Amino acid sequence: MKTRLLRRLQLSALIALAYGFALPAAYAQSAPKQISGAIHDALGHPLPDATVALKDAAGKAVGTTRSDQQGRFTFSDIAPGSYAISVGKPSFQSENGTVTVADENGATADVTLKASQAGSVDASNSIVVTADRLDRARNGIQVETGSSIYRIGRKEIAAMPQGEDTAFNDVLLRAPGVAQDSFGQLHVRGDHANLQYRLNGIILPESISGFGQTLDTRFVDSVSVLTGALPAQYGYRTAGVVDIHTKTGELANGGNIGVQVGSNNTRQVSGDVSGSTDSFSYYINGSFEANNLGIENPTGASSALHDRTLQNKAFGYFSYLLDPDTRVSLILGNSDSRFQIPNLPGQTPGFQLDGVTDYPSASVNERQHETNRYGILALQGKIGADIDYQVAAFSRYSKVLFEPDQVGDLLYTGVASRVLRTGLANGLQADGSYRLNANHTIRAGINYTRENLKNSSDSLTFPADDNGAQLSGQPIALSDSNRKITNQTGLYLQDEWKISDKVTVNYGARADWVNAYVTASQFSPRIGVVYQMTPRTTFHAGYARYFTPPASELIGSSTIASFNGTTNASASSQNDPVQAERSHYFDLGVNHQLTQHLTLGLDGYYKKVENLLDEGQFGSALLYTPFNYAQGKVYGLELTLNYRNGDLGAYLNLARATALGKNIVSGQYNFSQDKLDYIASNWVHLDHDQAITASTGVSYVWHGTTLTADALFGSGLRSGFANTDHLAAYTEVNLGASHVFSESPIGKVTTRLSVINLLDKVYEIRDGSGIGVGAPQFGQRRGFYLSMTKSF
Repeated sequence: MKTRLLRRLQLSALIALAYGFALPAAYAQSAPKQISGAIHDALGHPLPDATVALKDAAGKAVGTTRSDQQGRFTFSDIAPGSYAISVGKPSFQSENGTVTVADENGATADVTLKASQAGSVDASNSIVVTADRLDRARNGIQVETGSSIYRIGRKEIAAMPQGEDTAFNDVLLRAPGVAQDSFGQLHVRGDHANLQYRLNGIILPESISGFGQTLDTRFVDSVSVLTGALPAQYGYRTAGVVDIHTKTGELANGGNIGVQVGSNNTRQVSGDVSGSTDSFSYYINGSFEANNLGIENPTGASSALHDRTLQNKAFGYFSYLLDPDTRVSLILGNSDSRFQIPNLPGQTPGFQLDGVTDYPSASVNERQHETNRYGILALQGKIGADIDYQVAAFSRYSKVLFEPDQVGDLLYTGVASRVLRTGLANGLQADGSYRLNANHTIRAGINYTRENLKNSSDSLTFPADDNGAQLSGQPIALSDSNRKITNQTGLYLQDEWKISDKVTVNYGARADWVNAYVTASQFSPRIGVVYQMTPRTTFHAGYARYFTPPASELIGSSTIASFNGTTNASASSQNDPVQAERSHYFDLGVNHQLTQHLTLGLDGYYKKVENLLDEGQFGSALLYTPFNYAQGKVYGLELTLNYRNGDLGAYLNLARATALGKNIVSGQYNFSQDKLDYIASNWVHLDHDQAITASTGVSYVWHGTTLTADALFGSGLRSGFANTDHLAAYTEVNLGASHVFSESPIGKVTTRLSVINLLDKVYEIRDGSGIGVGAPQFGQRRGFYLSMTKSF
């Protein structure tokens, strides 16, 4: 009853706010006339902070303004007549035009700015113009109708306290509805991970350890986070689509080299180089980092014990124009990370090992090595004026190796397992769009992925009686390995129908098949609607049927029976196979430009789930294992505010979410019987369910120095028996200041000073309790970082 009442209250609030927007918008029809519009780049992305100037027919200046975060601008109190409008922004070609305000209506003016390259020769300019046109064509293949979208561009990244040194998963924490977890995990709208990553519209197959820590912020030109009821071209991982447009090198010849030093003995060196010549362009970047806080500290101390990490990353984008309508591109990426597993000192051994009398928990030496490599070869272009296409082949290799401390793990956990998992995925993706006429654009595509998975574990454990009591101090050895080849296929067809200037409907469906540890398929209809009620107010709504197979690379060896009669025996012998999740998703939202500089968005969603997928970290290795709840329901509200006025910018994201599951129906051996019995008849919060999540930030350019501040708030992830409790709320405040010294003795140098967790807040992300939670983790304590970047 309370849940139904809460849902009605949330829906009532959404409807009330929608009417609140509608009434003043309707009143505005009789108010003084206005000229409004939007500024976009060649990719169709909004351009904030563009200068828009308006002059009357006599050449007299009427006013000047700047576009907001969504690229929108407005001139109010405009008399009927003809006006000249000019738009400019650094690094873009200026555009000029005319607009007419009639007696009975205002006027709109949408402007596209093409990128410019100062001092470039005609050949290079031709490359830029052609590439921009192809980027727009590629952007036209994708559709966002009915979805909620949040964009983060170079300017927003630069306004973060650590700028491009910000870890990519931390960048995503600045999007609405994204909650942080341990080991760099992210949760969007109440889902455990379930994120789909794309580079320039092309799917990146999942890795074993997660791409949030694999990708480098430095090669990101812009990133769009799509949530809600997604169009038919998006399948499998549907909590959010993280679509990254990479830097390309078409606009710059040169590079940067930078260093960062700071707390936790942080040492980082990074560099990039880019350029273009004739029809070829390239962008290459790399970084090496070492610090003493690779994984979250299991204590609240300022420094962690045994937590050194070494991480290197490399990325390359190479593009060649075959002709003005065709481009071939190659993306190569690599990350290699080594972690010490941090220790919790002062623990008491639970088992005895022959010949060992003293082995403090502070001396345990567990390690993990993670490797991810990926490559994408894409052919993209246009056929005539109406057909756009992109065909890509992709490959990804992922490896995780956990190496135990045999003595320490046996003493404290009763088992020491060396775990190795590898996955090699290869596939094809083809997408295309056809503009049938002025009102209909047909889009279709297919993707296929084949993956070779290998899992192995070599374990030492102790013999035990039926009650689990240790019988001997001499360990026994157990080994297990398996191999699986998986196949995954999806295809979609959809139509974007512009019913009128104000209403656009995108409807379609996709079909998916998966043959892995689970064999399943589904036909999934989708529909999304966008209604631009006024130039300032836009509604969107959508429905999506989702099909989410479990992450095959996370399903390990089935070793339950082999551990019977040992200290690593499972509490339950039941291990039903994990199943694909199926759900119905509903989304409704509104965006409204409150003022010339302030934009507000509100979005509500509800997800009804069968075989809800969740993941838990069971054992010492930092590997997640999927399992199912028979039923699930997820719902919430998100509020976003964006402000941009000259050198001042600010944002606020506030989300309220609830994620519930009932009756665990797979992987039961990971849970105690009392938990299984309770969850079988009670709705429980998922372990990653955080009721309230918020992020906010502000930046200001003062005499050439960019001052930034942001904050993250969480009401706490779940804890306690069957997730019946939650951790304490926390707020993390961060500051940064950066300045570009253009005339330094060594040329152009950018310096940045940042402070993370300014108030030195001690907060727990996890406390080691809850469903599928293995160990406590604390957020980073106060840290200071200094970086310098030399451009050449």
